[in-house]
Amino acid sequence: MATSQNDHLWALMHAERAALADDLATLTPEQWRHSTLCGKWNVEDVVAHLIAAASMNQLRWLRSMIGARFRVDMHNQRRVAEFRGRTPEETLGRFRQIIDSTTSPSGHVPAYLGEVVVHSQDIRQPLRLSRTPSAEALIPVAEFFASRDFAVNSHRLVKGLCLRAADGPFVVGAGPMVSGSLLALDMTMAGRAVYLDQLEGPGVPLLRSRIETMGV
Repeated sequence: MATSQNDHLWALMHAERAALADDLATLTPEQWRHSTLCGKWNVEDVVAHLIAAASMNQLRWLRSMIGARFRVDMHNQRRVAEFRGRTPEETLGRFRQIIDSTTSPSGHVPAYLGEVVVHSQDIRQPLRLSRTPSAEALIPVAEFFASRDFAVNSHRLVKGLCLRAADGPFVVGAGPMVSGSLLALDMTMAGRAVYLDQLEGPGVPLLRSRIETMGV
């Protein structure tokens, strides 16, 4: 991907981080402990995970993975503990410090934009915080998720399906149709089953079955 394209994606990522920081600044202590769409992680855990991702270059990430014997869950949990502050206020302060970071464990910039988009909604959806990222940010994430498996099995999840956005110029694949908002498509490809109810089309039952079977 050309440098100018990456620069544009980084700018979109910085905007999404800044928007999340604004939302986090409104939370009560109880909301910081609220559950998210990320399994056992609460809001503060997810924020710490985002800080870690924006603080680790490839070498540091590799050392962490080796230390965890390439067990991703152990690696993630150790880094969450490392980057979470002593208080939510300290964690938010650390998050604000990485808003403009361009550090990542690899050069897959659309994937890291996707991580920010998805984890922001992992926090917002359970708290009923309403914000939809721009189509400009959501489309490259959708294209990346549909084209390959990276952190999640997004490509395998939608293989043999046609995805069509109802609110932006995105259509990919061939097969039974799945349509809905760009945000719902992105979140579903990331394995967030709660967004399936926002999709429609003959391909939705197959997509639901795959999420349940694959446990993405």
